Amino acid sequence: MARYTDASCRLCRREGDKLFLKGERCYTNKCALSRRQTVPGQHGQGRRKISEYGLQLREKQKAKRFYGVLESQFRLTFDRAARMDGKAGENLLILLETRMDNVIYRLGLGSSRAQARQMVTHGHFLVNGKKIDIPSVCLKAGDVITVRASSRKSPQFESKASARPVPAWLSFDEETMTGKVVQIPSREDVDLEVKETLIVELYSK
Repeated sequence: MARYTDASCRLCRREGDKLFLKGERCYTNKCALSRRQTVPGQHGQGRRKISEYGLQLREKQKAKRFYGVLESQFRLTFDRAARMDGKAGENLLILLETRMDNVIYRLGLGSSRAQARQMVTHGHFLVNGKKIDIPSVCLKAGDVITVRASSRKSPQFESKASARPVPAWLSFDEETMTGKVVQIPSREDVDLEVKETLIVELYSK
């Protein structure tokens, strides 16, 4: 499975926004964006006029990197969103938000989406009683996520008192290590500061 392996903090600096790619580190003064707010590279401190295409590209790159999705999968997700009823941009963000790896992150079981993705591929979770090891699976309202009994002994599940609140469209019982998709999230539930209409315009050309 292809994945991004270079420095994660460069991506936040390039987009000029925190993408929370390094887990708890992003909430401390060690965050690279807090220390260096310039774009990476030798020309990062220069000012350049951004074209309309450049603005659209940056919004797409921000969303793609926020959720840790590579280009081909992001495009497939957009094509699926465009075929759904409603606004394509909002549908895109909702599909990305309900991905299995993002739900695990939102429940506080992973410190970052990258860690949550790895935990899913290692088969630590059950959805409605069935093992799911595909991070890109989109969950539906009513789906119940549990940590496998054999995985609960792992050190990564010993203490999961995350400082991040669980969003209202999810619920989590820390005692039983069980989460549930209460409802499909709306656009207001997505905390990514992105103009999804620019992504739609980019792919509509």
